[in-house]
Amino acid sequence: MRAIAITEDHQLELIELPEPVPAPGEVLVDAVAAGVNRADVAQTAGKYPPPPNTSELPGLEVSGHRRDTGEPVLALLAGGGYAEVVAVPEGQLLPVPEGLDLVDAAGVIEVCATVVSNLVLEGALAEGETVLIHGGTGGIGTVAIQLARHLGARVLTTVGSDDGVHQVRGLGADMAWNRRTTDLLEAVRETGGADVILDIVGGPALADNVGMLREHGRLVIIGTLGGAHGELPIGMLMGKRARVIGTTLRSRRTEEKREILEATEALAWPLLTDGSLTVPVHARFPLEQAATAHEVLTTGGHLGKVILEVAPRTS
Repeated sequence: MRAIAITEDHQLELIELPEPVPAPGEVLVDAVAAGVNRADVAQTAGKYPPPPNTSELPGLEVSGHRRDTGEPVLALLAGGGYAEVVAVPEGQLLPVPEGLDLVDAAGVIEVCATVVSNLVLEGALAEGETVLIHGGTGGIGTVAIQLARHLGARVLTTVGSDDGVHQVRGLGADMAWNRRTTDLLEAVRETGGADVILDIVGGPALADNVGMLREHGRLVIIGTLGGAHGELPIGMLMGKRARVIGTTLRSRRTEEKREILEATEALAWPLLTDGSLTVPVHARFPLEQAATAHEVLTTGGHLGKVILEVAPRTS
């Protein structure tokens, strides 16, 4: 099978590999497309190694067909998605939402599961609360804005450009700021602060994030794009009776992932089917152009997901 491997000098290379052999409880999926995520970029750079006993290939999500039944499915992976065939625990499969193109659907399962697990299960975002979403134009951000609106929250978000402000307002954000030209701490405080903050920046934003929380607020950290170390204002955190929550999805056990996927299917799949939730696709590239796909995420300024087409379209 064709696959994309990471070389010793942190480049992406198209190679030929034997098909994976499924372990007990796993099934083979013939991939049609793979979603591209920032975790893939970090892994390629040597900063985010896969969990033990996981494929060394990048790729956390694919769309395709079960080898045993032919059923179209979406698969949530701990690695190995940049390949024509993947082995995945059966509990980490979901049906394709009705009406979605199978190629574009490759970018759905990871972002939806991440948003549901962190805004709903971890952050306990409730109707009438205010959420601040960092990185509103990214794959996670675009979905988080829409799901938060569906939950009845007031949505604040940060983006990297003035164009991004208009884009996220179109997705339903109540207020948005260009983080490059705005004093975010002051701006968010002026709006009354946030009950929940979904953060992909990490350490450098830690103190300001705590400063933007309301009483009993929850800061959910899901990424460290800015760095993994920061200063925590403990007195302020205690005074607000607030919480800092750090989570990852990739390294969880299959049983935990299954619970998250069941919640994701119950909440997000009906919205994807009726069109009230969309996952924007910024660009599609053939598998052999994986490096170009990574450049899009590294450069920034994109809206939504980037997709690798693994199998050629039949029509």
